[in-house]
Amino acid sequence: MKIALCQLDIKFENKIINKQQVIRFILDAKAEDVDLIIFPEMTLTGFSMNIEITAESDNDTVHMFRDLCIGQSIAIGFGWVNKVNKKAENHYTIIDKTGNIISDYIKIHPFSFSGENEFFISGNSICKTSLNEINMSSFICYDLRFPEIFQIISDEVELIIVAANWPMSRREHWNTLLKARAIENQVYIAAVNCVGEKAGISYSGDSCIIDPNGNILEQAIDEEKLIIFSIDKNEVMRVREGFPLKNDRKQDYNAMKLLDL
Repeated sequence: MKIALCQLDIKFENKIINKQQVIRFILDAKAEDVDLIIFPEMTLTGFSMNIEITAESDNDTVHMFRDLCIGQSIAIGFGWVNKVNKKAENHYTIIDKTGNIISDYIKIHPFSFSGENEFFISGNSICKTSLNEINMSSFICYDLRFPEIFQIISDEVELIIVAANWPMSRREHWNTLLKARAIENQVYIAAVNCVGEKAGISYSGDSCIIDPNGNILEQAIDEEKLIIFSIDKNEVMRVREGFPLKNDRKQDYNAMKLLDL
């Protein structure tokens, strides 16, 4: 499966300009015969707690991307905010080229350090889907710091998408954790971040494709860019058969005793 990561310079809380940028990159990806293009978290707004502006009750962003999927015959992954009573949900949705929603993940770990939990409801489900015979799942930004959810799904998938608005100040954490998630789960990691400055916060991008051995195969830094790469399901099988660490993983660590000597 041919995948494109769009490292986007999101214009903060400006859906009109961001829609124009998104369409341009989708057309570029389509010209390269890409099967799936993925965008960063909160694609059309950037990471904002201003849910009065960003949150939707009419799924307008979903409808827009569905039309683009059908019109360009391409699958798209994107982030958006859903209004739920007085709070909201941070979604990452994937729609296939025929307009069907094949994955709709709600961020499990709101970023309490910045107060995201005061405005956003936690998700409670992990999504698995398949496209062009590649099994995949997706997580959002701060989820990257919680390896348990990656381990839960990794036996079922070959590719895990991480969509983010991850700041430059913690870029070493981003790069290190992404490689760790690939190595310990023996999966491809497709990590797509934004770039530029938004609301006084700088983003370095560092979007990348990492193989099941933890090697960074492609990476974009400090610029708006499209990364295109073909995911090889057989490579995941080769890595897992050559070094079968998953056979030794215990399934219920919570049941183990804690010895305080």
